[in-house]
Amino acid sequence: MKSIVTLFTALALAASPIGTAGAAAQDPQSRSASGKAKAKVKAKAKPGKASSRERVAAKSRRVVKTAPAAAAIDYDGEHSNFLEWQAMREFIEEMVSKHHFERAELESLFGQARFIDSAVQLVKPMPRGKPKNWQVYSSRFIEPIRIKAGVRFWEDNAATLARAEAAYGVPAEIIVGIIGVETIYGRDTGKFRVIDTLATLAFGYPETPNRAKRMAFFRDELANTLLLAREHHIEPFSLLGSFAGAIGMPQFMPGSILKFAVDFNGDGQIDLRNSTDDAIGSVANFLVQHGWNPAYRDAPAWPAEVAPHRAWEPLLERGLAATLRLEELRAAGVQVNGGVPAERLYGLIDLQNGTRPTEYWVANDNFFAITKYNRSYFYAMSVIDLGKAVSRARAR
Repeated sequence: MKSIVTLFTALALAASPIGTAGAAAQDPQSRSASGKAKAKVKAKAKPGKASSRERVAAKSRRVVKTAPAAAAIDYDGEHSNFLEWQAMREFIEEMVSKHHFERAELESLFGQARFIDSAVQLVKPMPRGKPKNWQVYSSRFIEPIRIKAGVRFWEDNAATLARAEAAYGVPAEIIVGIIGVETIYGRDTGKFRVIDTLATLAFGYPETPNRAKRMAFFRDELANTLLLAREHHIEPFSLLGSFAGAIGMPQFMPGSILKFAVDFNGDGQIDLRNSTDDAIGSVANFLVQHGWNPAYRDAPAWPAEVAPHRAWEPLLERGLAATLRLEELRAAGVQVNGGVPAERLYGLIDLQNGTRPTEYWVANDNFFAITKYNRSYFYAMSVIDLGKAVSRARAR
């Protein structure tokens, strides 16, 4: 990638306090990196000498002279001596031996890191017993503010969206849906220092059944952040993102920036915070790289009816992939409403509505490509529905 350094200098900019974090676009099924609404807590001001965040901002201005000063963070972070943690010492040792970091520099860096308890609380699963409710979840995203902002975003970026659709085969309304659900079109890209949140979640993830897997994920992302910051001479504490470390308008994790972000405006830089062109192109590229099929130009999902004998229930356990032929679905008692192409593979999905009847849908590869952005049926359907709502509003 060309000059990704500009991406990180741009990330030193302040994020707007409006709306919800992109990483908060989780339903009760999935609460990974990208849950709950972002914590809105204020940093404690210390009288007298400059605070640690002010010293970091000043250092950032020295290291990256062309970047604006990093914004003051707005959350309470407890200073924690991560260096006393065995897992952190092992991580530092690996970064030294495998990636040739200077041990003293990493010890200095993590000596300044904060433990973000709000991040720990936000990644905890919902309490058991509370029923999932698709209609309640959907109402958070398919609402007037997002739709109005989506129309404006589409109008302002119509040419770029059309170019992305031509280049990648991803419809404009899907790209608009994702960016709208994630950050309300860049209005809330996150204010947490990425180093703090990733260190917290890599080594202090709450006790959950998938704790080891999630800690490994955040540990890898912490390593990605350090590698990128070193290569491009960026002050690590200038990187701001969601409570789970997601960055920019489309809320990419650091590893996804390396793998899937693109310079879609051709200026030799990748800037997911300020360049709508790069954000649009990067979302489209991510979807294609995760199974979006440009040849499918119809809907990603169709409503379905299920038979009362419930022979179809095992088909719900096939994971986030289209693996079933239409005749298999029909044989199990699934009736699809609409002209569904018979030659493709599908998956059966359920959208639970609390005490009301569950909605059932049959989905193709493109639906499941959206779930790779966020591993949730609720999320993917909200993206689709928001895109459609914006498209309808734009046509009025």
